[in-house]
Amino acid sequence: MILKKLALILIIIFTVTNLFAGEELKNKNNEHQINFYTGNFDFSDHKQKAILFGIQHQNENLNRNTFLGNISPITGGFITENSAAYVYTGVEWNVDMGGGLLFTPSFAPGLYHEGDGKDLGHVLEFKSEVQLSYATSDKSSFGLSYNHVSNASLGDKNPGANSYMFNFIKNF
Repeated sequence: MILKKLALILIIIFTVTNLFAGEELKNKNNEHQINFYTGNFDFSDHKQKAILFGIQHQNENLNRNTFLGNISPITGGFITENSAAYVYTGVEWNVDMGGGLLFTPSFAPGLYHEGDGKDLGHVLEFKSEVQLSYATSDKSSFGLSYNHVSNASLGDKNPGANSYMFNFIKNF
């Protein structure tokens, strides 16, 4: 129920942003990126797996070319059908593979609330993720991603969670 409401709210925001964006926003050259994603949280634990829905923001104005490649900050969060929630901020590396394919590994520490979901052992968790996306235009991409959330043994237990997601990425 919560996921359906969040999905509806995000669809409305996305639609209104596109329909009523001012000329100044329309003339910007893909400075911001919003990644809407949904998938299966902790798919490898059959007792705890749950549907998740999330959103992530990236600001292209803050990217930097380094010896590791193009790095940019990300901020986002997700919620599961069991009211578990995770909010994070970190960095992602954008590796252009040609032909519209983009490989994007990322790392982001964040805060986790278990709700009625899985106890990950600590409020501070670390998300490592890989994403492969395909640009259908200069404004939109679709992708698949996999992540692992773990507390790096900061807590009394560290079960971790493995998740996969389907991504819709919008540049504006």
